[in-house]
This record gives sequence, structure tokens and C-alpha cells, in this order.
Amino acid sequence: MSRAFVHRAVIICVFLSAVAAASAGVWRYAYLQALDQLARQGESDLALASDRLQGQLQRFRELAVFLADHPLSDALAGGLGVEESRALFLDVADKTDALDVMFVDGAGRVLAAARGPAGSDLGATGYVQRALQGALGWGHGVAKPLDGRAFYHAAPSFGADGKVQGAIVVAAGMDGIEDAWRGGLRAVFFTDVYGQVFVTNRSELVLWQRAAGGPGLAPPDGTAPPFDSYETGGHEIWRLGWGPYLPQNALHLVKHLPVIGLTGEVLIDVSPARQLAKLQATVVAALCLAFGALLFLATERRRTLARANAQLEDRVARRTSALSEINTALRLEVSERKEAETALARAQADLVQASKLSALGKMSAGISHELNQPLMAIRSFAENAGLFLERGKPERAQENLGRISDMARRMGRIIKNLRAFSTQQTEPMTRVDLIAVLDAAVEMVSGRAEAMGVTVDYAPGSAPIWVKGGEVRLGQVFVNLMTNALDAMTESEERRLGISIIDGTPLRIEIRDSGPGVEAPEKVFDPFYSTKEVGASEGMGLGLSISYGIMQSFGGEIRVHNAEQGAVFSVEVQPWTEQVAA
Repeated sequence: MSRAFVHRAVIICVFLSAVAAASAGVWRYAYLQALDQLARQGESDLALASDRLQGQLQRFRELAVFLADHPLSDALAGGLGVEESRALFLDVADKTDALDVMFVDGAGRVLAAARGPAGSDLGATGYVQRALQGALGWGHGVAKPLDGRAFYHAAPSFGADGKVQGAIVVAAGMDGIEDAWRGGLRAVFFTDVYGQVFVTNRSELVLWQRAAGGPGLAPPDGTAPPFDSYETGGHEIWRLGWGPYLPQNALHLVKHLPVIGLTGEVLIDVSPARQLAKLQATVVAALCLAFGALLFLATERRRTLARANAQLEDRVARRTSALSEINTALRLEVSERKEAETALARAQADLVQASKLSALGKMSAGISHELNQPLMAIRSFAENAGLFLERGKPERAQENLGRISDMARRMGRIIKNLRAFSTQQTEPMTRVDLIAVLDAAVEMVSGRAEAMGVTVDYAPGSAPIWVKGGEVRLGQVFVNLMTNALDAMTESEERRLGISIIDGTPLRIEIRDSGPGVEAPEKVFDPFYSTKEVGASEGMGLGLSISYGIMQSFGGEIRVHNAEQGAVFSVEVQPWTEQVAA
């Protein structure tokens, strides 16, 4: 045999073993599920049979209570009316289907009975003892000499002095109760504390008792029928051989009935559950085998195609060699292009820094004026402080020193903003206070604006507004837009710069000027596009393009349109949210 044939045979055996295991698992699961359903049905049937038995016995207890209050009971307790009582008890027994009706005295002796002999001693029975103590008594046993199974109800009879003078005992025959149960689908029986079957709807089980020392039932003659039991899935299964009217394999359920001192039990045939589980396992096995057959055919087809593919691969291998050489040349070209892109990125970064330095050059005059003013004030305040100290006015000198400190902080803030703006850095997106960024940008261009006579309309709120971005790059955008606005108003008679924050999602910051407006708004963000004169001092046309790219990286936008007077640049920024922080 070839190796391929042996390999296929092993695979088929493994597959058949897996199918058998899967079918067994399905059979086990389906069988347990069916047993659970049978248990629920059996519990319902057993509860119904138990309620019916208790209801049938209930009327005999009520009969005993009724007769205990009859005047005849007082007569019997006084030793009179024995014959009349016997006739009355017999009539009552015939009409109520009772096996016997008796009256016992305080010592437990039978004074009168419907069918049994008088003089019998029942004082040792538990139900009579309970009745003579003033409570309702009950019990069961074999009625002699009537030789029949009976359930006894004993009701106390009270005399005129309120003491117990005797008891009425009503015996209910089990044969009459069982006659109404014949032909039931389930085998139901009730056993006493000794395990003896006392009442049942199967005559084969009457007075049978569990064998001592092991499982099973044994009749009075001592012969034990075939019996075995085992547990499966939390259920007790009996294997029986007790005749055609009892199942061979039965689910055994138990229900305790303390009200009558018996235990209800039911036997349910598990053959339907096994057949259902077998059917489901067969279906699963059939599906698996069908799937396996299709898989085997597909595998054979794939093996045939594999042989054909092997021939094609030989042809492809020859062509692959030529393609490999072409790929090598392409990789070299890609590497060269990547180097070019890297060089371009460095050039762009240098252009960004050059644009920032160009803007710094334009703002130098304003910044010099802005720094010169506090320096002059500091000198004046210092001289005044010296004079106040000479005159013995330290509080006035302290006031001047405080003003000097304020001027120094203002100069430090200007220098900090200038240093941050001129630094070339790339910062990650984080939470940025929009008000602080705008304040810093306005402060950087305020010197030039004052020198040009530009009125700045800007009224920020006191509360911070948190947005998503980078503090330095966002400040660069605003400084660039404000600088361009100042450039646009160089030849204007009215010079006004407006900065406003419009709430919404996204937030919008509008920067207005009173210049001539933008000639081509659709091209203003293109690289190297500029309306200024050619020259290094007038810029290279990259400021707005760079600002546009910065806002795109923050998820924002820059737009421009012409108003009635001047241009309006709208900067949209994304508000900072907790989701962004996550």
C-alpha cells in the first residue's frame, strides 16, 4: 500500500471516531434534557395524584369529626344504644363507602362497629391514643378481621364536662380508592415509613416492600423480582422486571406527604427519552458523515488541482527571476524618492522657521517700543523711590517699587512670548487655553499696532476656554493672521483690527481688518502665493499656507472672505473634551 493511501485511511478512522464521540455527546445531552422534561411532567403528575389521595381521605376525616359530635356518641359513652349505634354506623359506612365506622371508649375498647366485632382493643394504636388526648388522629394498616388495607381517622368525642369520653374511628378502604385510579399512564404508589407500598394504581406493587440491605422490592413471601438502580444527570433510574404494566427502565421521583404520613412515588418510562436522544444523535452523525464526504471530495479535488499548480509554479518561477530584477530597480528608485521627500520636509521646516523670523523682523520695531516704554518708566519710578526714601516716605517708595515690579513682569512676558514664537519645535496636541494664546498674540503685535495707529478691538473673558491644539503653533497662527492684517492696513485711512470669539462647535475666532480685502480668496492659502512686493522683507507667501497646515493637523480649519470693508479670517478650533483626553 502507498503512503498516501495509509494517510487517507488514518484520517478516515480519526474522522469516524470524532463523529462517534460527537454523536455520543449529543445523545447524552439530549437524553439528560429529555429526562429533565420527564421529571417536570412526573413531578406534576405525582403532585396531582398526591392531592387526589389526600382529598379522598379528607372526606373520611370530616365524617369522623361529624359523628364525634353526634348525640349517639354520648349514649355509647354512657353504655346505652349499642345496637342502634351499630345500625347507624353500618348505614353510614354503606352510604360513604367507608370500610368500617367504630366508637371506642376512653380505654381504647371498641364499643360499637359497623362491620367489625365489638370488644376489640385499639388503645395501643397511635391514632386512637392521639384522639383520646383530644386531637385528630390518623394512621393506616390492615383492617382485621376485614382483611383489607385501611386508612384510619380518629376524632375525639367530648362529654358535657368537656373531657374526652371516647373517639369515633372511620376506616377508609384503599381498594375503593384504587379502583378510580386503574389505567393511569404513570405507575404511582405511596409507601409508609418502612418502605411498604400501601396504595397504588398497579396491583403488582400492593404491599411490596423495599428489600433490607440493598435496593429492590420484596413481596411478603420473600422472593425479590429483578431490580437495579443507578444515577444519571442527577436523576434516579430503576431497571425493573415486574411485568408488562411496568416500564423496564423508569425515572423514579419521590414526594413526601407528612399530612398523611406517606411518601408518594412515581415511575416514568424513559424509553421515549432514549428514542428522542437516539434520533438526535443519528441526525448529527448523518450530518457529520455527509459533511465529511463532501470534505473528502473537496480534498481530492484540491489534491488534483495541487498537482496542476505545481506545474504552473515551475513556469512562474522562471518569470519570477526576471521580475525580481525589476523589483530591485524599483526599490532603488523608491529609496531615492524617500531621500528626496526627507530633504523636502527639512526644507519646509526651514521655510516655516524663516517665515517666523520674518514676522519677528516686522514686529521688532513695535517690540522695541514696547520694551523701551517700561524701561523708561522703571527708571522714573526708581528715581522717585529714592527721593521718597530721602524724604522719609517709605510707603510712597514701596508703591513705586511695586510699579517697577509690574513693569518687569510685563517685560518678562513680552520676552517669553517672543522666545516661544521664535523657537522651532513640534508639540503634541493637548489642552490649550484659547484666551491665554490670544492674549499672548495680541501682546506681541500690540507694539506695531500702536506705532501704526491701529485700534485693536479685543475684549476677552476672564474664564479660560479649553481647546485642542499646541500652544506655540496655535499662537504662531494667530500672530501670522494679525501681522497680515496689519500689513493690509498700511495704506488705509481707518485702521481697525477686530478679534472676536464666537461660541459653538467648533469654536470660531474671527480676525477682521479695515484694509482693501483679499483679491483672490481661493488662492490665498496656496504656497508661495503673495500679494506683497517681491523682496525678502515682504515675505515669501508661505505664512498662510503654513498656518492652514497647522490648523489641519489640529482638526481645525481656516477660511477667509471679504466684508464690506476689509477681509475676515475665520479660524475654527475643536473644543477640548474628556473623550479627547482618553
